[in-house]
Amino acid sequence: MAVRAQFENNNEIGVFAMLTNSYCLVANGGSENFYSIFETELKDIIPIVHTSIAGTRILGRLCVGNRHGLLVPSTTTDQELAHLRNSLPGSIRIQRVEERLSALGNVIVCNDYVALIHPDLDRETEEIVADVLQVEVFRQTVADQVLVGAFLKMTNQGALVHPRTSVRDMEELSSLMQVPLVAGTINRGSDVIGAGLLVNDWCAFAGWDSTATELSVVENIFKLQDHHAPSAVVQDFRSTLVESYV
Repeated sequence: MAVRAQFENNNEIGVFAMLTNSYCLVANGGSENFYSIFETELKDIIPIVHTSIAGTRILGRLCVGNRHGLLVPSTTTDQELAHLRNSLPGSIRIQRVEERLSALGNVIVCNDYVALIHPDLDRETEEIVADVLQVEVFRQTVADQVLVGAFLKMTNQGALVHPRTSVRDMEELSSLMQVPLVAGTINRGSDVIGAGLLVNDWCAFAGWDSTATELSVVENIFKLQDHHAPSAVVQDFRSTLVESYV
């Protein structure tokens, strides 16, 4: 199901948190109410790690990851890196990335199998994304926008894209990602989907201003109605049967 949340009266929760099938990162310094929303949905299923990246709270825009790994910018401190390594499951590969376009969450979007990246990312960065996250990588734009991570959100179940994405582009994106895809908005008409939405294969968190219609679209395209029972999800993950979601 999809749940509304705010970070200090800010609806762009995807700026201050990050969610995958294996872990959740949340920024330091938020309200207890913000954290309790994540605890309610994720506790005992995946670890929720309180952290900063490069001394800031905008970790959702600075890093990118999936159930295989986590990529952080080169400005991430040694202390932050050590904290992440100590807090995340041992199977998660964590790597700093030397990249001019350092807001990795804005220029890369991925699920557990495919990543779309900014057309101008370094070749070395592309190789790191493929290696650490264990995905196929495609250089792509979304609705003529190069910040693919800001204007598209994807899981192993589906994807939500910028509302002005053409039908032709949607067909191409869906073919690359091998998941159903729909154009839509979040936070009462915002097209910056990556900033307003956090989603994995069984739950979603949307900015507080998101309408009932927007939440309904999110639940449908990401197939969240089928995953009301976290216990079933836990069993699947214990059996490492993530493929069953596809």
